[in-house]
Amino acid sequence: MTVESIPVTATPKALVWQGNELVSECGRRWGRDGVERKAVFTWSSPFDAGTTSASGRYSAVYQERGSKGVLLARERVVRELVRSDYQAPNYDYPLALGTLGDGREVVVHCPDEYNELQIEDAASGERLTVGSREPQDVFHSRLSLSPDGRHLLAVGWFWHPFGIAMVYDTALALTDPGTLDGEGLLPTTAVMDGEVTAGCWLDADRLALATGAEAWNDGEESALPPRHLGVWSLSEARWLHRNPIADAEPGILLLPRGDHVISLLGHPRLLDTATGHLVAEWPEVGASVKTTCFGVSAVPSPVAALHPDGTRLAIAQAESIAVITLP
Repeated sequence: MTVESIPVTATPKALVWQGNELVSECGRRWGRDGVERKAVFTWSSPFDAGTTSASGRYSAVYQERGSKGVLLARERVVRELVRSDYQAPNYDYPLALGTLGDGREVVVHCPDEYNELQIEDAASGERLTVGSREPQDVFHSRLSLSPDGRHLLAVGWFWHPFGIAMVYDTALALTDPGTLDGEGLLPTTAVMDGEVTAGCWLDADRLALATGAEAWNDGEESALPPRHLGVWSLSEARWLHRNPIADAEPGILLLPRGDHVISLLGHPRLLDTATGHLVAEWPEVGASVKTTCFGVSAVPSPVAALHPDGTRLAIAQAESIAVITLP
């Protein structure tokens, strides 16, 4: 296992692998030679966070604890993005870029209300989820589409405050947008014990969820307890695995790697999803210490990308990108 360092002119707001190149917001690139290929322009204040689609065609920069953002196609501005000002300084901007099952690239966000998810065509801005809505009182935050684009995972919170996860059928939402307002496909009883702080898709059917130290007083026995890592199957509607997390809380970011996940809280850790055991860790590579996607103290989210072949992990640092060769 080795750790390489790639110098950067400015800390990347987003990272994604395209072949053997790392790509950040606005098209900045770093190849195997470690040389930075600059974009035509870059974004700075007030935008302090970003995300990039897996295809690399679209990216976005935004205020992680604000209400404004910009959608980009490569280096071209597509349109401005916005979310409700309500509690915006107290939780992370809800935004995902991805591809639906029919191949359309989309933006998933909450442009009108904090609790109302919308799916829009990335290229045209056409809203694909137009219809009658009755959203429940949940603050959606960390959004991610499944690899096949069929499902949407939302890790957010509700007033207590307490973190929770929800899963929705995107194909169904295009014909009945109101399905984005209910409980979804993940029963509340499955997650109302430990506070869900992070989640990711292992594949099109399985998702990994992790909980922090906070507990819900009336937690269900069938739910995921505090400081646990669980694997939920959508097709079987049950937990495949539920195990205590070794050594530390998970933080807010999980990256999938087969039957393992990488958590980032202070530094990266490789965890076995079947046992919760710590497989490897890299304390010499720093990552922000952020335990939830909400809170009055604004801590920047870690910026990281796992190569599609699972061999290399890139983590943005203040003056470099650390690239870890994984076991």
